[in-house]
Amino acid sequence: MPFAWLHHDPVASGPMTFTTATHAGSDPYVPGHGDASYDVLHCGLTLDYQLIGNRLEGAATLLCRALSAIDAIRLDLHALVAEQVLVDGRPEEFTHHAGKLVVEHVVEAGAEFEVRLTYAGSPRPVPSKTLGSAGFEELTDGVMVAAQPHGAPSWYPCNDRPDNKATYSIAVTAPSDYHVAVAGELVTTARSGTTTTWSFQQDAPMPTYLATLQIGRYAVTEQKGAPVPVRTIAPAERDAHDFAASFGRQAEMLGFFVKVYGDYPFTSYTAVVTDEHLEIPLESQGLSTFGRNFISDDWNEIRLVAHEISHQWFGNAVTLRKWKDIWLHEGFACYSEWLWSQESGVAPTQAWVDHHHDRLANLPQDLLLGDPGPELMFDDRVYKRGALTVHALRVRVGDDTFFEILRTWVVAHNGANITTEMFIAHANQVAGEDLSDLFDAWLFSRELPALPSL
Repeated sequence: MPFAWLHHDPVASGPMTFTTATHAGSDPYVPGHGDASYDVLHCGLTLDYQLIGNRLEGAATLLCRALSAIDAIRLDLHALVAEQVLVDGRPEEFTHHAGKLVVEHVVEAGAEFEVRLTYAGSPRPVPSKTLGSAGFEELTDGVMVAAQPHGAPSWYPCNDRPDNKATYSIAVTAPSDYHVAVAGELVTTARSGTTTTWSFQQDAPMPTYLATLQIGRYAVTEQKGAPVPVRTIAPAERDAHDFAASFGRQAEMLGFFVKVYGDYPFTSYTAVVTDEHLEIPLESQGLSTFGRNFISDDWNEIRLVAHEISHQWFGNAVTLRKWKDIWLHEGFACYSEWLWSQESGVAPTQAWVDHHHDRLANLPQDLLLGDPGPELMFDDRVYKRGALTVHALRVRVGDDTFFEILRTWVVAHNGANITTEMFIAHANQVAGEDLSDLFDAWLFSRELPALPSL
């Protein structure tokens, strides 16, 4: 759910440029990003960040495999300056323009190769005329990365495609009076003088946009009662009542979703609460980012805490291949809010179904949920109509079959990439009936179907 997170003066960081060029593998929703001719299998990052002056020095090692014969290696890297590139240990000449780094190098189909790259500069968000800015953000006292869908190149070189999942090892050196978190498990910390190096490992395959970096003056709260470790990394000073009402129930939320969706797909779950007010939260793999304003006992904030946790199943473990299928992430996460609402005694799921169906009925009927286009991919109607589609499936097949569809969907595709067509086929198989009419009406027709009721 990328929007303008914070408001900075772009002039202070110099002019921003972007590319609209397309090449093999570019998603039409995010043109110019990614290359389908090869996959990154593992990404190793060593980063040294200075908060004063916003200075990042990085070294990346990418283990890759060619999916077809290639004559050039293309990487996405925005604003930062590439200093040296080695392919299989040998220095290579390269060009770097408008966010695209190109190394002229021939690789046979199926061959593995290693790219090592050093780079430096002042990171800043990746702009887009359609999608807005996303990626590396300076906070008042710290930094955050909110990369969905095109912001990953703002802080490391990558093959920026959602359907290229890799494992990661990330080491970050930062001032010792700051806490560092990334989308991975903390392995070690090592202090040297005034800085500390934090080393993380992400063994579950992860797409580029779900990688994140968080640095701030935070305290860690461990929360008991969930099947895996759950923690909140947040400013030490906060309202105790509001914190208990929202982030204090994360272990309970996660435990509930385990009951309905199956085993939690990662090793732990972390919520980072920045000491800023942010418009919206955003999930990364095993980690979600919120603003201080989400420490609240208001349902409008609490629901999004549940929303981001549920994304660990729908979006992070099971991830779209192309952005046109975004409803498979946001529809399920929005429906999870309504399930948690009933579970926690706020309001029945059906009450939210009724409310949002009435609301959508009075809005323009110009949305094609199965392919909304880049301008509407994060429109609220995608979320709400997506959730109504999920509910319509539940009504059609009944609770037992519905939750069996969801649990087996995650098991079958954990760590993989999926499409709408794959979900329809899976639902048909588990239900033992042809559900094409339901999905045609909700996904591939613009007119809002009739209200689904249990």
